[in-house]
Amino acid sequence: MARVHIAAALVTATLSLLIIFQLLSQYGWPELNFLGLQWSRQSTASALNQWPFNPTGYEPASSEDGNQWLLGVGKADITGPVVEINMMGYADPKQMGSGLRQRLYSRAFIVGDVDKPDDRFVYLVLDTQSGDTAVRYGILEGLAGLGAEYKMYGQKNVAVTGTHSHSGPGAWLNYLLPQITSKGFDKQSYQAIVDGAMLSIKRAHQSLQPGRLSIGRIDIEDANVNRSPYAYLANPKEERAKYKHEVDKTLTMLMFQGAEDGKSLGVLTWFPVHGTSMLGNNTLISGDNKGVAAYLLEKAVRGSEGARDDFVAGFSQANVGDTSPNVLGAYCEDGSGEKCNFQDSTCGGTSQACHGRGPIFRVKDQGASSCFEIGNRQFAGAKILYDRMVNGAIGKTIRGRAVRSLHTFQDFSAYIFQHPNGSIVSTCPAALGYSFAAGTTDGPGAFDFKQNNTGSPNANPVWALVRGFLREPSEEQKVCHNSKPILLDVGEIEDPYLWTPNIVNIQLLRVGQLIVIVSPGEATTMAGRRWKEAVYDVAEHISVTEEEEAIVVLGGPANSYTHYIATEEEYGIQRYEGASTLYGPHTLNAYISLTTSYLHYLHEDSIDSPPRGPEPPIYINESLSFITGVAFDRAPFFKNFGEVLSDTVSFYHRGQTASATFVGANPRNDLRLEDTYAAVEKLNENKKWIRVRDDEDWSLIFRWKRTNSVLATSEVEISWEIEDEAERGRYRIRYFGASKTPITGEVVQFETASGIFDVR
Repeated sequence: MARVHIAAALVTATLSLLIIFQLLSQYGWPELNFLGLQWSRQSTASALNQWPFNPTGYEPASSEDGNQWLLGVGKADITGPVVEINMMGYADPKQMGSGLRQRLYSRAFIVGDVDKPDDRFVYLVLDTQSGDTAVRYGILEGLAGLGAEYKMYGQKNVAVTGTHSHSGPGAWLNYLLPQITSKGFDKQSYQAIVDGAMLSIKRAHQSLQPGRLSIGRIDIEDANVNRSPYAYLANPKEERAKYKHEVDKTLTMLMFQGAEDGKSLGVLTWFPVHGTSMLGNNTLISGDNKGVAAYLLEKAVRGSEGARDDFVAGFSQANVGDTSPNVLGAYCEDGSGEKCNFQDSTCGGTSQACHGRGPIFRVKDQGASSCFEIGNRQFAGAKILYDRMVNGAIGKTIRGRAVRSLHTFQDFSAYIFQHPNGSIVSTCPAALGYSFAAGTTDGPGAFDFKQNNTGSPNANPVWALVRGFLREPSEEQKVCHNSKPILLDVGEIEDPYLWTPNIVNIQLLRVGQLIVIVSPGEATTMAGRRWKEAVYDVAEHISVTEEEEAIVVLGGPANSYTHYIATEEEYGIQRYEGASTLYGPHTLNAYISLTTSYLHYLHEDSIDSPPRGPEPPIYINESLSFITGVAFDRAPFFKNFGEVLSDTVSFYHRGQTASATFVGANPRNDLRLEDTYAAVEKLNENKKWIRVRDDEDWSLIFRWKRTNSVLATSEVEISWEIEDEAERGRYRIRYFGASKTPITGEVVQFETASGIFDVR
């Protein structure tokens, strides 16, 4: 018991110190701290007909050609507490949720063998910062509890990926480091993700049917840029010359179509762009730009002639590590208007004023306009590709006779393997460098940290003191991490429990000639290219995909968040991405070594699996938490819950914002999963109120504000940004709340409405 109290006291002191100094105000996920179609079409034709390793093009898919697969798609709500919980991504303890712009979802895609239905895999796309060890454990445990019908889902064939949104609630990750700025672990936040992911899998499972798969690609020129070009340029010139851009511009789409009617069930896409369109000062929950893209595509396709009404669109990440949605570049927001320093992204010697600019950065809305635009650009490209693929005009049929998957755990604290140059090398226990605390141009760090720090750290000596307070790295650890000056030796801190993972997930999925690398970390552009090319080369060499040429994609961050994966050359530069590559300079080659050596398990004739490997620790029931729950709610004197405090006006023009304010209660009392806090209703011709907008819609915003902490009173403001395409008519705003009573703690539901208004 004494040891527990000592550990708790140590962690409390550490938390206080780190929060005071904001040492971790920028961590590695990845930053500390209809439709105005502006989409570049100039290279569409060539992109639709090329593959990285097959420039000769491919034939249009045919509904009568190729294999049938067992296919299922599903979608479910994973929106956790939208207020009073630190948001996950920028790692700023001041960034606490204050409401909801868009609900978060899990989208599940199941692919199986029609003749061998136990051979299948699940690919999850969560509107979260990443996959996670504890979340994946909870999902697998839940699936195991569903009985024999779900027995085929397990460690090797369930991939849990995140869209890398920086706009969701945090406090759900397994290890201590990401828990620090969220004041620990919150089971409500965690359970919302696990339960919603489970429900999406159940819906996908229940929808399983024979169908066909096809794959296509299109270039989207203006939705991402490289935020660390100085590091990218460290890669060999001849290697860079093989590629047109400093980031991958290609969106890859896997289309699911039913065999019986040919209708589209859903699409799964991969495209690399950080979920940092919403800025570090945003406090509204959303799925960021990929949440927008999925919302727009589902809205556009559902109900169309060629698609099912429950069509699901998954927008998964790819080699996202050094990409940014701030496509106008990084500038000094200090009045100078100059570009940031190219080498270290500073302005006047510090990083704080250097910020990337989104396409509509001049609108001061915490990045919302730019976020919608970047999401819209992904949607626009995806919609053009979808329309051509669903009609059979373009696409490559997925053929073959096998659905395979593999998974193993590997301890990366000292994985020894042969380097491509023939030498024997090793990974290291996890550690973060000084440039990690500098953040990126998407979210600059604090104090005097800088990117591109490869020598003796020139930051204030206080940071060396803080590092020593946590753990002074050994000489062996310093040598292992080579050009990285270690700030946080996180992989060797085990008190009160591990700060970051040393045990990582290695996972590959295969259907026909398609191979999916499931990456636990954020691979940079060139790291992803090397990894995919290595897998392709070995797959072709050992004929993994039989007579069909392999197609390789990379998705993540998945399963257990392991920060970044940079090339050795980029690692040597030690900008943010290199400093956040946890396991030393050989991290990328370690992943390549393992995935290529296990690739033969994906062959049709293989009946074996790789060794299971060491199990990672699960801290769901051991994690510290300093997050207080909701004690109770009260309405102000002489008021009732839901009472209108500020009403709508009598009419609005399209393009204006209608809003109303109500006596509120804490949204944490009821997450309203698969439901809504807010709605817009329209009076139809039969004089009935019909819901036309809810929490899923980007244009409807729910804000909650505590007005008196002692009296436990609060207000809710609901705003509808009336779209240009909104129908004329009579409307009202609805609020659905739940209050917690004093003493008994009973949760009481209530609902209310604003006054009626016209939209002209």
